[in-house]
Amino acid sequence: MIPDRPRRGISLRAVAPNAVTALALCMGLSGVRFAVGGQWDLAVASIIVAGVLDGLDGRIARLLKGESRFGAELDSLSDVIAFGVSPALILYLWSLQALPRYGWLFALGHAVCCALRLARFNAQIDASEQPHKSAGFLTGVPAPAGAGLALLPIFIWLWSGEEHLRAVWIVAPWMALVAFLMISNVATYSWSSLRLRRTIRLEAIAGVALLGGALVTVPWETLTVVAVIYLALIPFSLRSYARVRQRRAAAARGAAPDLATPAP
Repeated sequence: MIPDRPRRGISLRAVAPNAVTALALCMGLSGVRFAVGGQWDLAVASIIVAGVLDGLDGRIARLLKGESRFGAELDSLSDVIAFGVSPALILYLWSLQALPRYGWLFALGHAVCCALRLARFNAQIDASEQPHKSAGFLTGVPAPAGAGLALLPIFIWLWSGEEHLRAVWIVAPWMALVAFLMISNVATYSWSSLRLRRTIRLEAIAGVALLGGALVTVPWETLTVVAVIYLALIPFSLRSYARVRQRRAAAARGAAPDLATPAP
């Protein structure tokens, strides 16, 4: 009986999530191409689609058990381009080029801060002590959310038509704030930190369905509301994490031995 030969090549389950990551990168770069042509709605939509794909690749990898170090590195490189470089170029072409030298600095700042955030994430990926992650929170605003927040002036402009939103004195400080939030140590909610009561499960499903319908019907108004809600949740995430730290500190004090009390 001839023994089975070892299979050569790469398993499809390892290729599929990386293909989704590469597709997210392509969508991010396509946003720049649309921005060059002045198709701002398609440019922004490309970044949003890249964000959706970025949220799927990791879940597909875990579902297919196709996680790899290569995939993690590719995901970070894709995020830098799709959510750092591309939004920076789109906003520069949309607004900041009215003040070429100084406007370009703000665009560079967004891209650099996105890269720094992802570099910090990669440097800590194997760290055993990660207070935010162990509590179910993220450190700073994640790159996809940062891109969405940076594009908020365009969201509002697309449905309102207010031309003053393209003013450099509005866009530049806003980009600086979002860039700071990405590299900050602010604790922000992650999917793992959100918990729903069993009694509102059906209501949550209906809400997601309505959100999907709103994104198809009135996408820019819906994205504006989502971005504003995300910003409004940051103070609550800070308060929630502060409570977690207090509970941990109390538990540590209770577990620490009382050195002042002599042993019997």
